[in-house]
Amino acid sequence: MIRITELSLPLDHTDAELRQAIVQRLGIKDHQLLDFRVFKRSYDARKKNSIIQFVYIIDLSTSCDAALLEQFRQDPQIKPAPDTDYHPVAQAPADLAERPIVIGFGPCGLFAALILAQMGFKPIVLERGRNVRQRTQDTWALWRQHQLTPESNVQFGEGGAGLFSDGKLYSQVKDPKFYGRKVMQEFVKAGAPDNILYVSKPHIGTFRLTSVVAKMRAEIIALGGEIRFESKVVDLLLENQQVRGVKLADGHELLSRYVVLALGHSARDTFRMLHQRQVYVEAKPFAIGFRIEHPQSMIDQARLGKYAGHPELGAADYKLVYHAKNGRPVYSFCMCPGGQVVAATSEEGRVVTNGMSQYSRKERNANAGIVVGIYPEQDYPGGPLAGIELQERLEEIAYELGGRDYRAPAQLVGDFLRGEASQQLGEVIPSYQPGVNLCDLAQALPDYVIEAIREALPAFGKQIRGFDREDAVLTGIESRTSSPVRITRDPKTLQSLNTPGLYPAGEGAGYAGGILSAGIDGIKVAEAVARDLLADLAQG
Repeated sequence: MIRITELSLPLDHTDAELRQAIVQRLGIKDHQLLDFRVFKRSYDARKKNSIIQFVYIIDLSTSCDAALLEQFRQDPQIKPAPDTDYHPVAQAPADLAERPIVIGFGPCGLFAALILAQMGFKPIVLERGRNVRQRTQDTWALWRQHQLTPESNVQFGEGGAGLFSDGKLYSQVKDPKFYGRKVMQEFVKAGAPDNILYVSKPHIGTFRLTSVVAKMRAEIIALGGEIRFESKVVDLLLENQQVRGVKLADGHELLSRYVVLALGHSARDTFRMLHQRQVYVEAKPFAIGFRIEHPQSMIDQARLGKYAGHPELGAADYKLVYHAKNGRPVYSFCMCPGGQVVAATSEEGRVVTNGMSQYSRKERNANAGIVVGIYPEQDYPGGPLAGIELQERLEEIAYELGGRDYRAPAQLVGDFLRGEASQQLGEVIPSYQPGVNLCDLAQALPDYVIEAIREALPAFGKQIRGFDREDAVLTGIESRTSSPVRITRDPKTLQSLNTPGLYPAGEGAGYAGGILSAGIDGIKVAEAVARDLLADLAQG
């Protein structure tokens, strides 16, 4: 197989023109090109008024691969195609007596369980929330009727926090073994659109994710795994600080020396239990801020110019970064083109926002978090759980400002920059359900955060025309950008530093940030469990 990189074609090219471009690049006859597939397709819209083209990475086979590789050995854009297939590291024995436990069924737990099941280890998954269908109903009850179910919401339940999001499937993590490709292939096998295998910024969208996750659950069960919903782990069973199993809220105990801890970033009660059990936990940086909404048409025009609305490009996104004078980074987070701002709390008396898009990305508004980095040493000293306590205090303030009924506090950008409470909306209608309460958002977050965002918004307006427009809407608060703690693990064994048999994984443990990176981490940890389990069996 041969890989060609940096192959450019116009947006409206045909499949035949793509094939012809490959043939011309290699200087071969058409019949010599036996097969090809698009590994990646991207475009660059950063330069205003420039011609936008698709740029391809193509994997192909010809009747003369060896000769071509020799001919182009000095060409950096024509090389042997790497092996991107997934290769299992182990296979469980038929008489396996001890089954691994996976706590949490978000993206990380889902892939940890799936890989273990595919290798024959028949994992037991314990998820505190409900299955995807029931969870969706519970989540809509908060959005439409102001009714929160603490164990079944945007944060908890099958699919994790990533289920009610844009379904983004890209990450900046290093992936030399192409685990991300395995994640994508499993999603496609379960019904996701196959273009996620090659577009540069793939996404699935909430409605499609629900059916995809349900099909993956069915495969785990068919392979001998077990999924237990509404099964909250409240304690670890330890012997000399080594894991021997878990205790559930209903009093039942499950024994296993191999426990994958695939928590979400909102499992605050579990973090506190782990700290009490002296599992090594440390505070880590995270970010807080607001959601901002603009008309998607404005973002399309600013980012794509004359190509705005092109069917091959879809709704435009953005990524913004600014360094404020007070030393704080301000950046866009989890940008959702053509989406909506959603209620994402998991606790009574608190308000949290997040962003979500469907696959079509055809809602009127674009939204993104505009968040400010905060740090344990200077912003929340006081131990490994101090970041959680800060989040809780700020979310309670947001609940008060929103009217104490899960509405969110909101303010127009112009009023925010002037320091005036908003009285009425402009053209931009906030999408947050169950509704917003206009106020002065300066009361919602620490002064250094407000100062940094006020400085950043006009700077962002110079990068994207209209970003700081008078009637753009800020909705608060965005407080759960990532886990405020890290359940630190040994980089070689992937086990807790001081609690053998416990495998912290994914976003809640501080080792992922999004669906794809969480899935990749789940695969890594599943492989570590498989290796350790077989090694222990070999030792008797």
